[in-house]
Amino acid sequence: MTKKSSTIQGIYELCKRTFTPSGTPAAAPQAVHKLCSLLDAISPADVGLKGENVENDWGYGLSALNRFNRVARWAQPINFLDIHECDSFTMCIFCFPTSSVIPLHDHPEMTVFSKVLYGSLHVKGYDWVEPPRIIMTKGPNHCQVRLAKLAVDKVLTAPCGTSVLYPKSGGNLHCFTAVTPCAVLDILTPPYQEAAGRRCTYYIDYPYSSFGDGVAVDGKEGEYAWLAEIDTPDGLYMRPGTYTGPALQI
Repeated sequence: MTKKSSTIQGIYELCKRTFTPSGTPAAAPQAVHKLCSLLDAISPADVGLKGENVENDWGYGLSALNRFNRVARWAQPINFLDIHECDSFTMCIFCFPTSSVIPLHDHPEMTVFSKVLYGSLHVKGYDWVEPPRIIMTKGPNHCQVRLAKLAVDKVLTAPCGTSVLYPKSGGNLHCFTAVTPCAVLDILTPPYQEAAGRRCTYYIDYPYSSFGDGVAVDGKEGEYAWLAEIDTPDGLYMRPGTYTGPALQI
């Protein structure tokens, strides 16, 4: 078996031994650490990628990002490469052009491992405040919002360590913005499944000060935001690609 095959094959075999369709019992810390170590060592070539390709970058640069021009940002095509999917976990790769965005969304009752393979990616993630703090907003945009606390807000640049989010910590509700052309290997366990209550929901975040009157929080108000559910963005464009890395021995 070649080194390339053993790298991704080893990740697959560890996931197969470790994860279950229900997500319970939770993976032992030793298994999580071992999987992170394997992912930390993986390179773009190990999954059939050549690394950053500026000629195929359709973005407009981070300086062109506009918080209120979300459709234009989401319209940049993101390549989705499916490596493996089963009842217990999903392995996939997202290839981003500069400035493309996967908007704020959740991973209900899921654990997600994310490894930046090349390039730079901005990650912003929240966790729900417990017990739930929910209010109904007033005015023309009357809606229900729920309080969340900022868990991560940083740029990851390859080579870097693997990020892990858990069902209730680590930034379970997060968004990705490509600072440069980049690729991310994701392992989701258990995978999305609507029948099991694991449906992907999208959100928009509002500053705490927008609706915070009378709701006390610990720490700085800037660490909190109100999240409202939105429909799946029409302009979110995931373009199916072809995984060209070593085939898995299932």
